[in-house]
Amino acid sequence: MVASGLLAGCTSAAGGDGRRADAPVAGGVAECTKAEAPGDSRDRQTRAMWIATVAGIDWPGDPGHSVARKKSDYRKMLDRAKALGVNAVFVQVRPSADAFYKSPYEPWSRWISGRQGRDPGFDVLDFFVKEAHARDLEFHAWFNPYRVGRGTDRTQLHPDNPARRNPSWVRAYGDGLWYDPGIPQVRELTTKVVMDVVRRYDIDAVHFDDYFYPYPESGDFPDGATYKRYGGGKSKGDWRRGNVDTLVKGLSEQIHRAKPWVRFGISPFGVWRNKRTDPAGSATAALQSYDDIYADTRKWVKEGWVDYVTPQLYWEIGHRTADYRPLVEWWARLVKGTGVELTIGQASYRAGEAGAWRDPAELSRHLTLNERFPEIRGDVYFSAKDLIGDRGGSTSRLRRDHYATAAIPPPVDGGRRPAPAGKVTASADAGGVRVRWHLSPSERATSYAVYRVDGKAERCAPVPTDRLLVTTRGAGIVDPTAAAGKTYTYYVTALDRLHHESAPARGATVTAARG
Repeated sequence: MVASGLLAGCTSAAGGDGRRADAPVAGGVAECTKAEAPGDSRDRQTRAMWIATVAGIDWPGDPGHSVARKKSDYRKMLDRAKALGVNAVFVQVRPSADAFYKSPYEPWSRWISGRQGRDPGFDVLDFFVKEAHARDLEFHAWFNPYRVGRGTDRTQLHPDNPARRNPSWVRAYGDGLWYDPGIPQVRELTTKVVMDVVRRYDIDAVHFDDYFYPYPESGDFPDGATYKRYGGGKSKGDWRRGNVDTLVKGLSEQIHRAKPWVRFGISPFGVWRNKRTDPAGSATAALQSYDDIYADTRKWVKEGWVDYVTPQLYWEIGHRTADYRPLVEWWARLVKGTGVELTIGQASYRAGEAGAWRDPAELSRHLTLNERFPEIRGDVYFSAKDLIGDRGGSTSRLRRDHYATAAIPPPVDGGRRPAPAGKVTASADAGGVRVRWHLSPSERATSYAVYRVDGKAERCAPVPTDRLLVTTRGAGIVDPTAAAGKTYTYYVTALDRLHHESAPARGATVTAARG
């Protein structure tokens, strides 16, 4: 395996802004006509982290920080994520009926500016997306569809907030305010908010977490009047699930109609139903998303309303009521044959806790177990500060056991392989090995994968997918981890934004400079 230090070392020769260093090569004739393009493989996996902005959990911390500090902190977080082998970020852009961008529907979030409605001085979401793409990280825009705010004081909402202007849409429940999902205008607002972002920003996916109807607290959610008006003779449970289904199905259709390459994914609570309640459920004895928050996640997968599903399996292996092992088995069976991509939500925030989590290897054991199920295509970690901060030593163990090389996310239906790159060169200098290439002439080419093998290898050969060094949106990289005096061969392929990969360009062999 390639040493894990590679993930922390490679930099784009084009610079951190991702600008192209070479003009596209004319024509597009493949240099290696007999070397096949890499297809899907077990080396392909999503490695992502949630970046929570509510209460500044992961970013921006204190909303009073300067714009320069906020931008610097975000860039540093992405740089550390890239060094760990992360290839996607799920960033919270609508935490509480507010926005991390200039929205025609909702005010600026107080978590970015300190006060709801206050302009932070820059287009935050545009900055988010561009910085992620400059590092060849997928950007999933994370929305909370129904949460209005923490606390029940409505005067804390901006006067122009739709929740303030339409108080009949809002319910106080537990320690927060919530939109009532049974009101058609509420679903319409959520749809408008999401589609505004889809149309105006170059995101890769829309992402919802597990908050639909709120988790049960004292008493029932106070939507009796709404049920009386819109229930239509259904049981309250079926009616509530129908309300959530309507939003999920409708959004899925609208997103794919507007931009077919933008995916829609949800990270639900990890238990759909327990087997003792429903024979189709999992061997667990936990809260049930179907019955308790009215989220029929199994239906969404079977109907194909989501492109990917990331169940939050935040329990250890051997947990008494929600054992990680039977849960991953259940989710793998569910997605099999559906075309829905399965990634697992992992609890980095639990590393170092008492019991099984005290062992830094607990998360690593989860990934080892996942390898038994080809349906599992990667992992998403909550949250960013815990993953990149190596909470409990778990991230170091993950890198050692599972993330020694970089990874490309699995290919997504609907893409096409771009034309190959060309004219790869590799030269030794004091900083390591500098690899350059001419860009693919294909408009579909979004990024480039660089592979490294030891020694002098054939110039035209299939790329070894377990030797991926890095991906980049530039036209070159610097590999500072090349050992002095050692010979390597570098190969480059082109990728479209749905991770379909071209055949390799002709490889380049070089001997690294001696120290």
